[in-house]
Amino acid sequence: MILGIIGLGLMGGSFALSCKQNYNFTKIVGVDHNKEHCKIALELNLIDEIIEFDELSKCDVIVISVPICAIICTLKKLSKMNLKENVTIIDFGSTKEEISKKCPTNIRKNFIPSHPMAGTEYSGPEAALPNLFENKVMVVCNIEESGEYQVNLALDIYKSIKMNIKIMNAHEHDRHAAFISHMPHIVSYSLTNSVLKQEDKDHIVTLAAGGFRSMARLAKSNPAMWKDIFESNEKNLLNAIDAFSKELKLAKELIEKKEYDELYKWMKEGNKLHEIL
Repeated sequence: MILGIIGLGLMGGSFALSCKQNYNFTKIVGVDHNKEHCKIALELNLIDEIIEFDELSKCDVIVISVPICAIICTLKKLSKMNLKENVTIIDFGSTKEEISKKCPTNIRKNFIPSHPMAGTEYSGPEAALPNLFENKVMVVCNIEESGEYQVNLALDIYKSIKMNIKIMNAHEHDRHAAFISHMPHIVSYSLTNSVLKQEDKDHIVTLAAGGFRSMARLAKSNPAMWKDIFESNEKNLLNAIDAFSKELKLAKELIEKKEYDELYKWMKEGNKLHEIL
């Protein structure tokens, strides 16, 4: 079987490396509009060959690892090609409902909407890691609309690269992701912007310790990619921001009123998260 990967950045490159080590693809080929990414992916042996987009017709599995708007456009392009009848098409978009709804009907049975709960703040093929997906969760959505062969093949690949599979409805996925994945990025960007507007560079470098660095880490993420994610999941993200804002407002009020015993109780409630994690 031939695996074709569209988008040779962190996720696509890491998936290629994982499959090279753990799955019996005869060849792994790549497509990327960024010529430098293509060059680096070949140099790092992430893939075996760079191909043109129309050559994806020879692939048995196609993985789309690009921003959300580009995923939707790519699915439309693929739907007009003479693909293999049983081709399995997988996307790695961070939201699922819009992508699932906009997948062309003639390739919907071939399509497995997926979201790997893995990643780093870095991007590009040089950021690819062979174990990025190991012991991480792969959320697979709306499989009742996908073909049995495609579902079984996708799950087999995910299991081979040691992922934990979670089946979920796309609407529910997006609601949960807004709280657990998307809102933390908004918070990180908000934190870094507020600090940059109040502090000079020297003081930031001198005083930034582990806590600040940990919270600011997500603000290194690619703004172009996250703009697409936020736009795609706007309603759920706004609900998550409202919930976070209420908690932040409560903390501010407790401090203003010097109700530090209540603030302590509020913080103890937050400690409960670590019992779950």
